[in-house]
Amino acid sequence: MRNKRPPFEITNRMIDYVAEIAELLGKLNVTDALSSNPTLRRSNRIRTIHGSLAIEQNTLSLEQVTAVLNGKHVLAPPKDIAEVKNAYEIYERLDELDPYSVDDLLTAHGIMTRGLVEESGMFRTRPVGVVDSDGHVLHFGTLPQYVPDLVMELLDWAKTSEVHMLIRSCVFHYELELIHPFADGNGRVGRLWHTLLLSKWNPAFAWLPVESIIHDRQQEYYDAINASNDAGESTVFIEFMMSAIKASLMDAISTSDEMSDGKMDKATMRWKQIEKFLETRPYIMNADVRSICGVSAATANRILSSLVTEEKIIKIRNRNHWVYRLP
Repeated sequence: MRNKRPPFEITNRMIDYVAEIAELLGKLNVTDALSSNPTLRRSNRIRTIHGSLAIEQNTLSLEQVTAVLNGKHVLAPPKDIAEVKNAYEIYERLDELDPYSVDDLLTAHGIMTRGLVEESGMFRTRPVGVVDSDGHVLHFGTLPQYVPDLVMELLDWAKTSEVHMLIRSCVFHYELELIHPFADGNGRVGRLWHTLLLSKWNPAFAWLPVESIIHDRQQEYYDAINASNDAGESTVFIEFMMSAIKASLMDAISTSDEMSDGKMDKATMRWKQIEKFLETRPYIMNADVRSICGVSAATANRILSSLVTEEKIIKIRNRNHWVYRLP
């Protein structure tokens, strides 16, 4: 099989990112908070799944995703709940997957889309056009008869290329979206495989919620894909993805620094989660605290009461129940 290099340029900016990311990984490995803190790992994994699915219009909030994975009943479309459970299952099996195996790629797609799409765990058999949210065709995927060979060629290139894995994994992500090998789930599988490739290079990536950063910068993600499509090569996309990887590392380091300094005790961590929740919502309720902090109703009450005492939040009446908001 010929091992053709996909088209992209290695820019000075990418080389800078490689150096910065390597340095950040060194800092993260010194603190090692990720590997020694299962709670933080789980919360990052949940952010990863929420981010990757939200990009594809899954309606569940971070709190609902957490509740589903804690086995609680959530009032939401069954399809969205199934997507969460499927995604969690395959991310939990990340270390069993071979990033260069076509069979493992199909297995991952099968788990990710189980019970949701007709052609689950197989390459698509029909032509497909990729459209944006306004219904504009962004590009036409590869014709189905060429898909298996192109995917195998791409996996082979990813395995044998001498290019730095940080760049190589971004190229793979872009090229997989371009081929669009599946009837549905291409974005989710592309982001999963990007994480998988990176985690084989450095295990910390298995627990870094890069998908969550992409979700925060979703328009930039699409713009980078479109710009690369127009240019006929993935340079713009690689630079965007490396900036997202760098941002997720900086996020992880600031959290682990606070924890290793002893500043981040349980109460501080809970307050951080509540504060983050309130950045995008007018108020928080006992049920929200139970969900995001994984505590009982009584503990949630105690947390809220102590935050009121510390004057971090205020308690107000909303119709027939109490809610809490920032002062």
